Amino acid sequence: MTFLSASLLLLKRVHIKVFFYSCCQQGTKMSRRGERNEETDKASVSSNVADDSQRMTTIYAVYLIAALDITWMFLQFSVTPYLAKKLGFDTLWFGYLQTTVGVIQLLGGPMFGRFADLFGARTALSLACASTVVFFLLLATADTPAMLFIHKIPTVFMHVLPASQMVVTDLTKPEKRADALSKLGLCFGIGMIVGSTLGGQLSKLYGEKFTACFGTAGSAFSLLLVLKFIPKNTKAETTRGNTTDDNRRKSVFNLSEITRLMKFPTVMQTFIIKIVAGLPSGIFQVMFSIIALEFFKLQPEQNGYLMAYFGIVQMVIQGGVIGRLTARYSDNSLLLLSIGVSSFVGLAQAYIQNVWQFCFNILPMMFSLSVFNAITDSMLTKSVPSSDTGTMLGLCASVQSLLRTVGPTIGGFLYVNYGISSIGLIQFFVNIAVFVYLLQRRLNKTAEQRK
Repeated sequence: MTFLSASLLLLKRVHIKVFFYSCCQQGTKMSRRGERNEETDKASVSSNVADDSQRMTTIYAVYLIAALDITWMFLQFSVTPYLAKKLGFDTLWFGYLQTTVGVIQLLGGPMFGRFADLFGARTALSLACASTVVFFLLLATADTPAMLFIHKIPTVFMHVLPASQMVVTDLTKPEKRADALSKLGLCFGIGMIVGSTLGGQLSKLYGEKFTACFGTAGSAFSLLLVLKFIPKNTKAETTRGNTTDDNRRKSVFNLSEITRLMKFPTVMQTFIIKIVAGLPSGIFQVMFSIIALEFFKLQPEQNGYLMAYFGIVQMVIQGGVIGRLTARYSDNSLLLLSIGVSSFVGLAQAYIQNVWQFCFNILPMMFSLSVFNAITDSMLTKSVPSSDTGTMLGLCASVQSLLRTVGPTIGGFLYVNYGISSIGLIQFFVNIAVFVYLLQRRLNKTAEQRK
């Protein structure tokens, strides 16, 4: 019994030691596992911070590229109307020139958006900036009416702003999208001020050809910025299950993939509103160069100052107003507001007699245009998957191109036969009709919800 008791006591001691040893081992493993998890969490946090930092760097680079592109665009606005006049263009033929640009970009916009979705932001922006370089080179050599038309051909790929919108859309959350897109409008204002002033001064001091060459050098610099700061792709990685369907969809010229977006809820209705409500103001915008030249009798330098005033107003609205409005009010409310303001802008425009009255009318005009464009683009990109935002923004750009296509012809006819007041009155009646339709539709929906 003594031997048995001693054996049991020894076994208990061994068991206790083994138990404590195993507990220590498990504790060590758990401690190491906890350390690894903590290190993983820290690495994940630092990775997220790095991703956020890289994302913001890319967005700021896009803002700079967009501002420079708008600068070069308004630089050529100080060249083309006056060069066209020197080459013997009248109001009607200048309208044909603008219509040519609209047709080319109308065809290129959706394809460019699809191209951006498939091949990435850097490739799309590089193509757009390279096309701008060629555009200015052709403008610098334009010495005949035919060359003035030919130099518009590269505009089929000149979609820097829609490509910039695509990058910003990909890198921002949906609830912040309207505000982020409005910041591109701020860049538009900066480019408008700098480009108009610079273009007017360069044209006055050195002539149209030197100004076009300056635009060539500037566009080349924009291309270098794209290659340096824009990543190859900005979209989130997605998995696709059907390889055959994936290969079928990878065609840039697949029209069914482009028109497919129109089948998403509210997309078709928003597009129709964007076209109908935007057409009258689009007519005035494409005819403004002629209106400034013939109705207001502005010289290139004075026109540059007026465009700079446009830019200042737009900067204030895009940078300090739209963000606050989108944070407080819904997209539908802001859309209704912008259309209502636009209708009264058209009514005031019909009775404008001098440039000072026009400067006063610019304030509500830029407000309505800025809010309308930012809200409709935001609504449309929210209505489709993130993988198709580039194509959708290409379609949005094609709406502007459509307005530039039909706008000069309609605007030239109205201006020559009925004067500037006819353009304003059409804007008033069209926008007030759209406003009443949207308001009635909203009231009906509210009444249904209360029931």
